[in-house]
Amino acid sequence: MAAGGSPDAALNFGDGAVLPYSPAKVKAAPRGRTSSWSSLLLLLLGRTRKLAKVRLLLAAGVLLVLVLLASQVGPLMGWNHQPSLSASSPSRDGYMVLINTWRRNSLLKKAVAHYASCPKTDAIHVVWSENDPPPESLKTYLRNIIMSRSRNSHKPKLQFDLNEEDNLNNRFKPINGLTNDAIFSVDDDLLVPCSTLEFAFTVWQTTPDTMVGFVPRMHWLDEQKNGVVYYKYGGWWSVWWTGTYSMVLSKAAFFHQKYLDMYTYKMPSTIHDYVTRERNCEDIAMSLLVANVTQAPPIWVKGDVANA
Repeated sequence: MAAGGSPDAALNFGDGAVLPYSPAKVKAAPRGRTSSWSSLLLLLLGRTRKLAKVRLLLAAGVLLVLVLLASQVGPLMGWNHQPSLSASSPSRDGYMVLINTWRRNSLLKKAVAHYASCPKTDAIHVVWSENDPPPESLKTYLRNIIMSRSRNSHKPKLQFDLNEEDNLNNRFKPINGLTNDAIFSVDDDLLVPCSTLEFAFTVWQTTPDTMVGFVPRMHWLDEQKNGVVYYKYGGWWSVWWTGTYSMVLSKAAFFHQKYLDMYTYKMPSTIHDYVTRERNCEDIAMSLLVANVTQAPPIWVKGDVANA
């Protein structure tokens, strides 16, 4: 370029070729070099992204293979996961109160009124084993008392479970259409404060296959004769004196609804016959049934349990 950069200057490339000076070409030359670098950079970024995608796909494939191998190796190594027996049940947000009664309508009214006021009560079932069905006046009274005592927008549903014969095994007959896993079984003459009941329900929720109750008892080995093992049964004073217990009674206890089916259909008929004949011990039978299934002891919750 000639000194001074006059318009008449020319570009000399040193090989004898001389081109006229063009300011537009001079300004465009740097932009061309920048554009080349930008294109190269974009090309490199594109290739880097493609490599990253390939590596991600390879990593996902390796992870899938490892998962499949683990699923096959696990059973061979004894890593068999057993889901909870209660996993397929509908809900554990509330409980159904199952009241056993016999010709004590005044006590039944007190029990229904009390348990209807507990916030987690979802339904109330009354085991009715009298010859005559419950009078309509009693049903109406109980429904009205539930509506007035319940503090929830969803009022507990009342149902009478009618039985044709007076038999304590009726207490644990299966019930269709339950919407909750938890059953609180209680006699009509026992009232558990709502706060205490809520605490016991919370305990049960942590171990829903176990029996959680308020009335502890114990039994211990007595003797063995002719291959038959005999046990002694101890009441509350035995529990108090020894500081131990081995069962809780269903007269005030939580248990899973599945045990109703097990009691009715899977327990030996000789036990059903004994309960029918002696008119007793159905609560002991249920406690031992749950312990036999879970291979675990029940849980006693200490609380104020009052007579109605």
